[in-house]
Amino acid sequence: MKKLFMCLLMPLFLEAESLNELFTALKTHATVKSDILSVQKTALQKEMIQSSLYPKVSLFASYDNYNEATGLLPVAPNELLDMVKDQNVAQPFSTNIYREGARFSMPIYVKSIYTTGKQAEAMYRSVKMKKYISLLENEALIVSANANFLYLESLEKSLKIKEASLLEAKKTVQIKVNNGRSSASSLYKIIDSLNEVSIGKNNIELEKQRLISSIEGLTGIRITESVKMQKKEIFQRETIDSLKPLQEKIKADRFKVRAEKEKLYPTLYAHGSYVLSQAAAYNNDKQVYEKYGNLGITLNIPLLDMTKYDAVALAEVELQSSQVALEKLQDTLGAKAAMLKASLDLLHNSIKLYQESIENKKQLLTIAKVNYKSGRLSTEEYLRYEDTVVAQESKLYKAEAMAWQTEMELAVIYVNNIEEMVE
Repeated sequence: MKKLFMCLLMPLFLEAESLNELFTALKTHATVKSDILSVQKTALQKEMIQSSLYPKVSLFASYDNYNEATGLLPVAPNELLDMVKDQNVAQPFSTNIYREGARFSMPIYVKSIYTTGKQAEAMYRSVKMKKYISLLENEALIVSANANFLYLESLEKSLKIKEASLLEAKKTVQIKVNNGRSSASSLYKIIDSLNEVSIGKNNIELEKQRLISSIEGLTGIRITESVKMQKKEIFQRETIDSLKPLQEKIKADRFKVRAEKEKLYPTLYAHGSYVLSQAAAYNNDKQVYEKYGNLGITLNIPLLDMTKYDAVALAEVELQSSQVALEKLQDTLGAKAAMLKASLDLLHNSIKLYQESIENKKQLLTIAKVNYKSGRLSTEEYLRYEDTVVAQESKLYKAEAMAWQTEMELAVIYVNNIEEMVE
């Protein structure tokens, strides 16, 4: 019972110490397993088409009851005349016939099968590439969520520093109010500011829970704090490889159009069978055993089948739809990539400016505290200095999180290996 209880609680204690652990968990989670099954399904479809080129062999056994005596096998007329003259000879006719044997068939020339195989190969590449991009998208979501978690934690630290500073100021103001050297309104203003800090911390916790749930939904791991991460490599701005799944699908659609047209071509099949028939002869009830086999080739020339022409037209429409979708996606991703790259440069510049601004504002806050204690600064003015530092730090942390998110979006568009970019 104790072991069972621990097993039930195990998911609650799962914790990640690195991004690699989250990435590893993602690869075994149901989110990715569905993509893996899609690839396996496409691979099996490809194998099924290749298997259709092999001979089909089957064994069979049958029993037939006829209302008239029926031949176990065709009998040449000259042989039949000799049998009829001598009724002691068991003639191969009966009303109850047992048969067992084997049949085979094999395509010799079916052009559409080879083209359908190429179609399946292209679809396999498309689904496999789509699976990889889907993995990158989920990894990008994990990195972005963790970056936002870092942002919230940093903002929380800033609020705690502000809270400590306000509590210290509150003690000083409380003494002044008690001594009658300051009005009670100053104390209320500081208390109100402390309440705002508490509200901000509560909102941070709410946002943290959303991010925790997001990461848990992707990996099955419930984190309680952000994991450390740093950049190893900068993403490569090359071709938009996220178009490849659709490009491969278009290749598959082209092969499908060709395959549907090739179904109008003549086909050549080999076939054969071997049958052992047995029955009680209808003329003297003696047991009869007859062997019969054949081997042949069939040429099938389709003349008129309107459904095949409709299938060609449908395949051509599907090809056109895929081409239009590619053009649309190419324009969308191209514009998005250009916007993200421009935004990333601006974000990096803003981060530098925010860092410089924060240093200046901290210096001003230090001076403001001295002036406030000496009475040369009002409570409202002092609180504004406290607010501006936290507000600027919030903007810095937010910009850093947005930079991470922007780089991850670009990594997905250009299909860069996120695990090699971040650790």
